[in-house]
Amino acid sequence: MVKLRLKRCGRKQRAVYRIVAIDVRSRREGRDLRRVGFYDPINNQTYSNVPAILYFLEKGAQPTRTVRDIFKKAELFKDELITGKNYLNKKIEGLLV
Repeated sequence: MVKLRLKRCGRKQRAVYRIVAIDVRSRREGRDLRRVGFYDPINNQTYSNVPAILYFLEKGAQPTRTVRDIFKKAELFKDELITGKNYLNKKIEGLLV
């Protein structure tokens, strides 16, 4: 199973996180399938590769709670949060801002 989760980068006390698609059996610093964005909590910056995120969501990837909250905060999707299989019930084009 594939998850969209955070991978820690940066130096001590200055953490920056990459949003990656990764196998659930891999550790946090393990090899990722693809980088789909990054999140800087100190400067409150987010970058998301929307086509890559949608590709993995269509294939059944599940975002972690934190990644889901980052997507919500970045207003990546219009009406609905990405929860479980709810995104499969609607067309992906309708969710984009």
